[in-house]
Amino acid sequence: MTGQPLRRPDRMFFGTRVLPCPYLPGRQERKVVTELGGPGADELYERMSRAGFRRSHGLAYRPACPNCSACVPIRICTDGFEMSRSIRRVARANADLRARDRTAIATVEQYRLFAAYQRSRHGGGDMSSMTFGDYRSMVEDTPIDTRLIEFRNAGGVLLGVMLADRLSDSLSAVYSFFAPDQPRRSLGTYMVYWLVESAAASGLPHVYLGYWIEDCAKMAYKIRFRPVEILAAGGWQRYRGPG
Repeated sequence: MTGQPLRRPDRMFFGTRVLPCPYLPGRQERKVVTELGGPGADELYERMSRAGFRRSHGLAYRPACPNCSACVPIRICTDGFEMSRSIRRVARANADLRARDRTAIATVEQYRLFAAYQRSRHGGGDMSSMTFGDYRSMVEDTPIDTRLIEFRNAGGVLLGVMLADRLSDSLSAVYSFFAPDQPRRSLGTYMVYWLVESAAASGLPHVYLGYWIEDCAKMAYKIRFRPVEILAAGGWQRYRGPG
């Protein structure tokens, strides 16, 4: 982080140093971050989620990149969620899976799946070198109500894991990983679908998916879940463009 805080009436924000963007070649990344700890962390994070912030460990952050606004906060509306043909196929392909919603506690079994996923999908990236201690910190270092959902097949084999924050008005997908040798299942899509169904069953109107980046294939998929809202200058607005 830089040494120059950005002051607000009730909170202190810090800007990170400028680094190469991990999503768009040739661009730079910078974030504004603040701590979430202390009394009222859940309520604070709810307000910051509505303002486009995300959580990592005990920090909330939002992109503040030089000359770039490609990262667009996005959330799924559970009311009127559309089961497209592709999502129906994914749901059928994973009908055998059983989800277990549990306290956010890291296990070696999860870490082995996490490491296999990183080697297959993000080899050479920063997360591919994470130790079990790093993984445990990612899972357990949270000041709010964070859940860990495990997805297992009929034989009990762990195939997918999603880390999600539970807020009073929404669920927020923090990170997910899955078995890289199961491409036909489209497990990443299925876990988001499961989260939407879980939120709807609990009467929660939104599922936060982080940032949509139209020109990045790894992030562009988020727009396929409909209906979605994106955060623009005038607030959250229903996205009606191509999907």
